[in-house]
Amino acid sequence: MIEVRWHGRGGQGVWTASNLLAMAALKEGKYVQSFPTFGPERMGAPIMAFTRISDEPIELHCSVYEPDIVVVLDPTLLGPGIIEGLKPNGFIIANFPRELDELIKVLGISKGQYKVYAVNATEVAVKILKRGITNTAMLGALVKATGIVKLESVFDVIKERFSGVIAERNIEVVKVTYESTKGG
Repeated sequence: MIEVRWHGRGGQGVWTASNLLAMAALKEGKYVQSFPTFGPERMGAPIMAFTRISDEPIELHCSVYEPDIVVVLDPTLLGPGIIEGLKPNGFIIANFPRELDELIKVLGISKGQYKVYAVNATEVAVKILKRGITNTAMLGALVKATGIVKLESVFDVIKERFSGVIAERNIEVVKVTYESTKGG
């Protein structure tokens, strides 16, 4: 089973990203779970969402405490606490506008401790969507970094979730961040 913990802020589409990933994995015949954790938060408040993907039925029904992958949609949330519980050799995939070495310092980790990937998702989203909503951008980065699902599966679920120009633009966002994600 692969467990993903998503970090973002209310209004950024954190749970939508988790759901899109789950639906893409479902299309590929996997068992999935996707759920948020939030209470009375408001727009802009930090929130988390979780995705589980497995070849076998998933019998866990709790939050993800030791994720294989952490995805951060908002760079203002980055810091040592964001990787709490991350499994050894886990993946960190962040919306970060600067160099990877600087991200590693911000996270307070050693080089090589985790597989670290970054992309300037906000810049891509603003350019293509005309809004700083980074959920599909980070989905593209996640697929590039991990290969967790096929890119075509992501495109299919985006077309199902959105329509017309909105779907086309979100697919373009995924393509651009997939190509521009750096790390390893």
